[in-house]
Amino acid sequence: MKLQINIEELDWKKVDGMMPAIVQDYMSRQVLMLGYMSRDALEKTLQTGKITFFSRTRKSLWTKGETSGNFLGLKSIFIDCDKDTLLVLADPIGPTCHMGTVSCFEGDTIPATSFLNELAALIHDRNITRPKDSYTTSLFESGKSRVAQKVGEEGVELALAHMEGEKEHIVNEAADLIYHSIVLLEHAGIPFEDVCQTLKNRHTKK
Repeated sequence: MKLQINIEELDWKKVDGMMPAIVQDYMSRQVLMLGYMSRDALEKTLQTGKITFFSRTRKSLWTKGETSGNFLGLKSIFIDCDKDTLLVLADPIGPTCHMGTVSCFEGDTIPATSFLNELAALIHDRNITRPKDSYTTSLFESGKSRVAQKVGEEGVELALAHMEGEKEHIVNEAADLIYHSIVLLEHAGIPFEDVCQTLKNRHTKK
């Protein structure tokens, strides 16, 4: 993740001092909003870790969430090839839009598959915090053999469901297998992203 950028390399004159900043959820990559950053707003964003814009109506800096509590935590920031637009990856706390929606762009949805990143992050958090009354916690504390056994069991159950041919049953068993597989990866200290990268690499080589 890139947090430090050279503010001086940006083409401030080209945008009259107001740099467009496209904000995306750092996990789902859903576009959350578009704002404008002055040099001061960008500096404050980098200093505080909370995304700050310049309000063209109020003519002043405003940190997203300062009144609602729905902050946008800075995860990384990138400059486009023309050095006149920013791509900001954020960790949203609550809905981004003042209308109470996740995104300011009405009707924008993200593929359900993007939830896998969130699931992997949640499982990682469970491994670290080990909250009581959590099934995921109980798996981690049951040990390597039990974690491996559950993946084997779920794999067999998915195969049997496929033989039966009932689609909802297949979907449920596949979900169980994917969940337990991510738990196994976490238990083994392997990021889920590594598996996705391997699949991507295999596809690229063809």
